[in-house]
Amino acid sequence: MKITPISQVLGTPAATPEEAVLYFNAKGIYETDVADVAYDIRKGLGGFTIVDVRDTQSYEEAHLPGALSIPSGRIDSSTPSFPTDNVLVVYCWGPACNGATKAAARLAAMGYQVKEMLGGIEYWRQEGGTLEGTLKEKAPLYYSIPPM
Repeated sequence: MKITPISQVLGTPAATPEEAVLYFNAKGIYETDVADVAYDIRKGLGGFTIVDVRDTQSYEEAHLPGALSIPSGRIDSSTPSFPTDNVLVVYCWGPACNGATKAAARLAAMGYQVKEMLGGIEYWRQEGGTLEGTLKEKAPLYYSIPPM
């Protein structure tokens, strides 16, 4: 018996062009990336505040220039307020970290405009972004699970 392979790419049909336009435009509403943030910083463009949602120690060791520290798990009604006309750009460790996603949801529920920076500090560093903090480039690149 011969088994005919089925395409993994086309096993789920592609969206229509009209659906794709809506989807990809919507993604841009929720996300930004390292290159876009770096460009705006380099050009002195404002209108957004960068928020590092990793733990306090990680922030102190290395963070994006001008970023504020608000650990994701501590975002609640006591979180300092921001101007509501200012977009918050949140980031975490990297693509495998969902802290920025959780923080963005909490901040949006509090009435803020939010975008998640794709790639987090991992890609910021890989793409040569400058850092502030006590260790800067010598800080750990990834989160390490504490021993049990």
